[in-house]
Amino acid sequence: MAKRGKKYLEAAKLVDSNKKYSLDEAVELVKKTSTVKFDATVEAAFRLNIDPRKAEQNLRGAVSLPHGTGKTVRVLVIARGAKAKEALDAGADYAGDAEYLEKIKMGWFEFDMIIATPDMMGELGKLGRVLGPKGLMPNPKTGTVTMNIEQTVKEFKAGKVEYRTDKVGNIQVPVGKVSFSDEALKENIQAIYRQLLRIKPSTVKGVYVLSANVTSTMGPGVKVDSSTIA
Repeated sequence: MAKRGKKYLEAAKLVDSNKKYSLDEAVELVKKTSTVKFDATVEAAFRLNIDPRKAEQNLRGAVSLPHGTGKTVRVLVIARGAKAKEALDAGADYAGDAEYLEKIKMGWFEFDMIIATPDMMGELGKLGRVLGPKGLMPNPKTGTVTMNIEQTVKEFKAGKVEYRTDKVGNIQVPVGKVSFSDEALKENIQAIYRQLLRIKPSTVKGVYVLSANVTSTMGPGVKVDSSTIA
């Protein structure tokens, strides 16, 4: 196991690893235990009682956080002509077709996400081997394959985030920065939690949210009593 730094160990003393904190307490603690000099990202993680190998339990989508993530998202839109112009007018960082596909092929990744029109997915599919592992391939489930370019660009620029289950049923989402107010962080966490409840697969039996926790970049994890979130 990696050796923990002195600051981390000091911060970890403030957190009882056996206790589930209320959302109010957890947000307060995660801010107090941030050990880095920069404005750390706060993430919320949920362990769900699902089997991602079953198609209907492999959850994936996007949710708008009321206060955004505090991060500037660089958006690339793969579209032709008028749709590319619409993207740039809506605030996309880059928009076009063949030239950007070629740049990606050559190893260019100066962007955080791709939105594409459906007609471009055949071309993008050829780059699946490089885009897939990085989680950059557009997907209709997350709303990133669409003809509604203007609205989609604006939503992701304003703080819409994608989520997906990993192999063991965890979902991890950035919910803001340590500099956010407690209220803003809580409302962002509530937004993702309510979304997960909304999309609960009907085939799930028993407890759905097994555990929840919040953490800041390089800070200790804080367990949250999920009954205090909604």
